[in-house]
Amino acid sequence: MSIPNGLLALLDQGPMHGYQLRAEFERATGATWPLNVGQVYSTLTRLERDGLVVAQTTDAEGRQRYGLTARGRESLAAWFAKPVTITDRPRDELAIKLALAALSPSLDVRSIVQVQRVATMQRLQELTHLKQQGDPDDPDGLAWSLVLDNLRYMAEAELRWLDHCEVVLVRAGRTSAGSRTAQGESAAATVEKAVR
Repeated sequence: MSIPNGLLALLDQGPMHGYQLRAEFERATGATWPLNVGQVYSTLTRLERDGLVVAQTTDAEGRQRYGLTARGRESLAAWFAKPVTITDRPRDELAIKLALAALSPSLDVRSIVQVQRVATMQRLQELTHLKQQGDPDDPDGLAWSLVLDNLRYMAEAELRWLDHCEVVLVRAGRTSAGSRTAQGESAAATVEKAVR
């Protein structure tokens, strides 16, 4: 997540101070990617230095409000217009972990897959529960709903990928064949069960 671009997008709604930006960011994302206030203010300082935001009036409590400059609006428009590529995303720690585990003859990679599968399944169930609690007609909940759907689909994809990893490991002789999960279900069946 590009914090500078996220702050610019929020400032496009109007001037805000750091605490407001943090609260609005967490409201929009359901606190999925928490920001600390120091991180927000240090980012605002860099954005101001780069001419993308400008300090405006302070509020009644003395907090500095910031607004977008014309250059900030151009930068924001460019960010929205550019697709996100795989190189823009952070490294996938799980993929790296399993790739490196597969190189180690002393590790039971299948058990690592199983532990991850259980954790991902629990996360998917939590996300599904959150989705069921939401109000689809609440316009303020639209941003969070989109983030929540993304997280659910990523969890479902991760479960399918873990199934694939296990099959590849079995074929490569890196693990013994046996029950696929503690419940004897494939990840696809687990996903279907979790989202009901």
